[in-house]
Amino acid sequence: MSEDSFFLECDRISQAVDAVQYERMRWAKTEGPMLARLVELAQAAIAERSEFEWTEEGATSDIKRFVLKVHSNRVAGLVLWLDQGHAMATIEEIGRSRYGVTPGDPIRADFALVDEAWMAATLQALFARIRF
Repeated sequence: MSEDSFFLECDRISQAVDAVQYERMRWAKTEGPMLARLVELAQAAIAERSEFEWTEEGATSDIKRFVLKVHSNRVAGLVLWLDQGHAMATIEEIGRSRYGVTPGDPIRADFALVDEAWMAATLQALFARIRF
């Protein structure tokens, strides 16, 4: 029996015994670190722009939501999440902002393809949706 087969069997038993606890454990091992990486990449993308900042608002363990502030003004909301191994990102209008957002589909990529260049291109495409 290979190590992978053994771990799959352990997963099967763990899930059968307590599906809720198993899902929490699985998420913490796989999707949690992936989502944290998306956040790191988004923060790094604007790190050299001192007039830009992300403020986390309304996030859950599965979905990270940030308000983009430019010169301390609330501009738009960035939403990051995972969907079946894909990184997902979109931008949305937020309360107390005088700026709009042109609707559009979320940007997605296989998580294995997500890197600094992908995040920069994604944020550029999403920022282009902001209306002044």
